[in-house]
Amino acid sequence: MTTNADPPEGIQHYDSATDVPFEVSKYWHQRYNIFSKYDDGIWMTDSAWFGVTPEPVATRIAADIARLAPPSKTVLVDAFCGAGGNTIAFALSGRWKQIFAVEKDPKVLACAKHNAEVYGVAKKIFWIQGDVFAELPKRLKQAGKNAVIFGSPPWGGPTYADYEVYDLSVMQPYSLLDIYKPFAAISKDVVLYLPRTSDLRQLAQLAKPGERLKVTHYCMYGASKALCVFFGSLNGG
Repeated sequence: MTTNADPPEGIQHYDSATDVPFEVSKYWHQRYNIFSKYDDGIWMTDSAWFGVTPEPVATRIAADIARLAPPSKTVLVDAFCGAGGNTIAFALSGRWKQIFAVEKDPKVLACAKHNAEVYGVAKKIFWIQGDVFAELPKRLKQAGKNAVIFGSPPWGGPTYADYEVYDLSVMQPYSLLDIYKPFAAISKDVVLYLPRTSDLRQLAQLAKPGERLKVTHYCMYGASKALCVFFGSLNGG
């Protein structure tokens, strides 16, 4: 699907490198890895470039969650949907009866909705604008027993790459525990998308006695882009 709609104020579709702000230029040059349909009219805010999952990685994560989740899990909650990279991949997988996409920033959510239209899956997704920590217990608690919650939270910018081992307790604006505890209160089946340098010892501390966690690095061109940690029935235990 190609869309030629003009984006609202604060949302862009950059066609030329000369128009791209310096701080996002390296991401724009990778735009076809981020969205293969970029030229069909993908919308982004300047801040959204930092958090979007590259399309091949999002596709593989969606396939892995679809494979690992038991049949009783029919709902997928994308807790920080951003510009829609992961949400679109979940919808394209065809695995879920319901997909909820939550995003706090209304402009970024507008990008996600539009980008899902570009990929032809917008109508398969229920969009929620708001703080996920308020919306989960208020609107999604009843779906929790049937849900997998996927969280690709903000990492506080690219400075995580400066650390050989990244301390998840100082991740901004939400620490590991800030994210995991509210999610686990709704569903035991949680997947978190985290920096590739994340401290695995901190993740291991979240495991219940005798529980095994599954941690997978997702790579492109031989380099790890991030890791996912799988909790509950998704951990292969």
